[in-house]
Amino acid sequence: MKLRFSKMHGLGNDFMVIDGINQALTLSQQQIAGWADRHFGIGFDQLLLVESASSSAAMFKYRIFNADGSEVSQCGNGARCFARFVRDKGLTDAMVIPVETHAGLLELKMLDNGQVEVNMGVPLFEPAEIPLDAAQRSELYRLTIDDQQIEFSALSMGNPHAVILVDDVDNAAVQNLGPRLESHPMFPQRANIGFLQIVDPASFKLRVFERGVGETLACGSGACAAMVAGVMRGKLNHHASAQLLGGELQLDWPGEGQPVMMSGDTALVYEGEIDI
Repeated sequence: MKLRFSKMHGLGNDFMVIDGINQALTLSQQQIAGWADRHFGIGFDQLLLVESASSSAAMFKYRIFNADGSEVSQCGNGARCFARFVRDKGLTDAMVIPVETHAGLLELKMLDNGQVEVNMGVPLFEPAEIPLDAAQRSELYRLTIDDQQIEFSALSMGNPHAVILVDDVDNAAVQNLGPRLESHPMFPQRANIGFLQIVDPASFKLRVFERGVGETLACGSGACAAMVAGVMRGKLNHHASAQLLGGELQLDWPGEGQPVMMSGDTALVYEGEIDI
């Protein structure tokens, strides 16, 4: 059986996108990990699966699988690619597309400039909601690795994030600290680790070590988490641009209790078929 798919990316954060409405398929973790391999497979950071909605409030169901085959709840760059995919494939012609995710209802909006705006939802800060092994909510948390105290913000954007403020993101210890923090016991479901450099109140640089993937060229939910952390610490305005390795995102966050809005580009790389 041949399975049709699209290879897409949002700022270099790349995806295998599958129409699971018009194709019958069963995915295994091992199969997804094999496809994700950049030498022997298709190669991608995440696999995105389009399914029929189970709720009348949504048009589609949106499922996300990391390169290791684990299923996760949120991916902002993937959400933008999802919106373009369902329109390009004629699955909808709507300009506003509500979709079901494991993190709740997500709203995708097509903009006149060709970009996609995503309502990424309201950030959550309580340790049990992140989840984070901490006695109570705090603006900053601390842990020690190799006698070095690491200070970070923690929140959920539908998936857990830790954000570390650094002076120079280009020389940040992403490859050393990223994997060790991702699977630290403080994060019972692991976490995405962001390294945030404030450029000025309206812009910041960011590198993200994503759980189950490693460092990616862009992480949409990570950019949202960094935006929230920067605003909460009084270092960023309520509108700012995020400069990631793969490009730029625009972010708006009015403040606690409000959703983060994110917009940016998407691109189709190629269409393909694979035997399963």
